[in-house]
Amino acid sequence: MSVKKQTAPKQRLVVVGNGMIGTRTVEEALKRAPGRYDITVFGAEPHPNYNRILLSSVLAGEKTLEDIVSHPLAWYAERGVTLVAGDPVEAIDPAAKTVTSAAGRIAPYDRLVLATGSKPLAPPLPGLNLPGVCTFRDIADLGTMTDSARRHKRAVVIGGGLLGLEAAWGLQRRGMAVSVIHLMRTVMERQLDEAAGLMLQRDLARRGLSFFTNSQTEEIFGAERVEGVRLADGREIPADLVVLAIGVRPNIDLARQAGLEVNRGIVVDDAMRTSDENIAAVGECAEHRGQVYGLVAPLWKHAEACAAGLAGEPATPYVAPSLFTSLKITGVDVFSAGALAAVDEADDEITLNDPRGGAYKKLVLRAGKLVGAVLYGDVADGPWFVELIREGRDIEPIRVRLMFGRLYSEAHEAPAPKAAGASGRSAETLVEKAA
Repeated sequence: MSVKKQTAPKQRLVVVGNGMIGTRTVEEALKRAPGRYDITVFGAEPHPNYNRILLSSVLAGEKTLEDIVSHPLAWYAERGVTLVAGDPVEAIDPAAKTVTSAAGRIAPYDRLVLATGSKPLAPPLPGLNLPGVCTFRDIADLGTMTDSARRHKRAVVIGGGLLGLEAAWGLQRRGMAVSVIHLMRTVMERQLDEAAGLMLQRDLARRGLSFFTNSQTEEIFGAERVEGVRLADGREIPADLVVLAIGVRPNIDLARQAGLEVNRGIVVDDAMRTSDENIAAVGECAEHRGQVYGLVAPLWKHAEACAAGLAGEPATPYVAPSLFTSLKITGVDVFSAGALAAVDEADDEITLNDPRGGAYKKLVLRAGKLVGAVLYGDVADGPWFVELIREGRDIEPIRVRLMFGRLYSEAHEAPAPKAAGASGRSAETLVEKAA
């Protein structure tokens, strides 16, 4: 007589959010704890997971929507993951351990992961609800923009940050005349110093974009649909399409309604657990030790830390990787990492500036270590600079060669004489020292 082996029932894992980080968490959980969970994923959009970062490449005509789908429907089916697409979760009941969707679907959970991402910021402007006004966050926004590009000729992008410039460039590639309105003096001021920002603006203006910097948007106006934007100084910019790209904020509405601890984001520990031990949060909605992130690298780490907790592995201190930024515009090379400038007299800056040649480099040094890099034109050594920043390596032995990159620095391994007062010297002086 044989005795049938009893197997423990699977636990129910519900993930709210079918974006890049939510899906990455599912991937990691399947890898670390195969067979442990029945997994249900709720997504607000009626699509399988796609690479949101590449929406600007689709807008520019460099990729198709099919190209950026990272997890087709078959991926979920093959792994036994239930995808509920186009039906966002609207309520969490932590006591009953259930979520309820907009369509009234109730899903019980043993463990819940919130991956609700961020919401685009919208200033309190008249005319926001006019047809032809949109943000640039998802496939629906992309559809609005591409449809407008087919039917109309003039666009205004409000916001000269990373996303705003990518949106402007994509619309220009689709044949629209595009104006960028930016509140600050230079574009991408969070990622670039003033010199690099001015070079970028100059090169994009040569490619056909118009810029209104130091400019405050007062009103979006129009009758049946958007017709233009009025600035605070009275100037009017005609537009058939207005794209808002002024930033995002963590989407914490569900968490707040459920009584979880929230601050700027949903507060989490090293295992991405919230104030409810059965609920975790990952991605742009999560706040760890006072920090929220919008770049992918630290958010991949969110997914790994969360999945480790779901698998029962001990929590390890979460350390965000060194952050860097690059711009996705064909023929424009921009890279930055770490500090953009010296913060006091103890810091040093080494700068190479060749405006006519389209090259700019600035390295920020602190206590014999590299803490920041801004590159324009020649960005090949960007990953190496990030490596040096992350490792906290003593760069004094290669200080006079550092500006000329990894190949040159490593080809001259013998310690170089310390260059007193090298901060701020010209490129020619540095070449003489290194020769």
